[in-house]
Amino acid sequence: MIRVLIADDQALIRIGLRVLIETEDDLEVVGEATDGKETLELARRLRPDVVLMDIQMPGIDGLAALRDIVADPVLTTTRVIMLTTFQIDEYIFTALRDGASSFLVKDAEPDEVLRAIRVVAEGGSLLSPSVTRRVIGEFARRVPVGPHRRLSGLTEREREIVGLVSEGLSNDEIAAHLVVSPATVRTHVGRAMVKLGARDRAQLVVIAYQSGLVR
Repeated sequence: MIRVLIADDQALIRIGLRVLIETEDDLEVVGEATDGKETLELARRLRPDVVLMDIQMPGIDGLAALRDIVADPVLTTTRVIMLTTFQIDEYIFTALRDGASSFLVKDAEPDEVLRAIRVVAEGGSLLSPSVTRRVIGEFARRVPVGPHRRLSGLTEREREIVGLVSEGLSNDEIAAHLVVSPATVRTHVGRAMVKLGARDRAQLVVIAYQSGLVR
């Protein structure tokens, strides 16, 4: 059972998400929060698998709560999906850089919401090629930081695969492109994440854009 915490200051959004999630046999809503402070308190107490959290909330906003969740050793297995009103939001890049596993537009289709929860709960990230290029690419290039300090530790194959991950390709698609097995791709992705200190694939994508591995 995937345990979900919903955080949004709009009651209508929380109700809609709860109704949607609780129709699924493998998903469960364990709590609701209306601001960042309450989100963090509930996350520490309930230890959810996934937090669906609005970026803009009163008091402590979603970005501040995200950073606290990511930094808390008790919540190392909790993944965060940020909710936003617009596909292109200046805060999305910051959220992905700071540890969000994915983001959803609030008017996303129900199937997309459910899929995102399941993918993120399994340790993946839901970043389509179009979203990757439009959002991460745009904002990472606006604030270039140069190559990651551990980038030199990657092998040539790992650098190549990180670049393909950043283009939105799945492990199976990368395997087909390179004519290797999906297991080999998973191994390379895992090693690259460890070397670069990336929490998940979403952060790996951010690092790749900022380091110039994607053109």
